[in-house]
Amino acid sequence: MLMPHPAVLRRLLAEYEAAAVSEPADATGEPGPRTRDLAYTLCVSTGTRDVRQALETARRRLADASEPTPGPGDSHPSRPD
Repeated sequence: MLMPHPAVLRRLLAEYEAAAVSEPADATGEPGPRTRDLAYTLCVSTGTRDVRQALETARRRLADASEPTPGPGDSHPSRPD
């Protein structure tokens, strides 16, 4: 599965959260069209079918992406180069 770049995922997450708060629900109480579109895009981007799972997956991927990964010289910190 293709995974979106963390910056793209971060933007989608921020846009969804903003739309979910600011966009009024429709007459049936369902989220507005922008919120629904962003929920769909998050689901596709995270390989999920439920927006709650998509949000959880997106947040987990962003947390994982922010952890530093060891570089080529970092595997043996006590070994002199």
